[in-house]
Amino acid sequence: VQLQASGGGLVQAGGSLRLSCAASGMTFSRYNMGWFRQVPGKEREFVAAVRYIHSTTVYGDSVKGRFTVSRDNSKNMVYLQALSLQPEDTAVYYCAADASYDDPRTTPDEYDYWGQGTQVTVSS
Repeated sequence: VQLQASGGGLVQAGGSLRLSCAASGMTFSRYNMGWFRQVPGKEREFVAAVRYIHSTTVYGDSVKGRFTVSRDNSKNMVYLQALSLQPEDTAVYYCAADASYDDPRTTPDEYDYWGQGTQVTVSS
């Protein structure tokens, strides 16, 4: 299984980014997909997740109303549209896959596979 995150970069406060995660080596449509973020010295924080079926979504409190997670099973891709970015959104963003066939999980330990991360930096 490989997860390849991309789309990070430097953006000014109030700007937007679209992160992408390409999955391979797995039956993508059977996995819940999540996004997490991490800054040095802090624990990995849940951002958003989308269920393998019906695309049910769940969001972390800090991004609700600003971020949108989506998936395209025909392309083995999951996306994170991030709007109204703020300096506190600066982090390395990771995509992850969860094979639980359950509601999307929100803790890192419940995910089975991880991508390498993409850096998002928001300047004030």
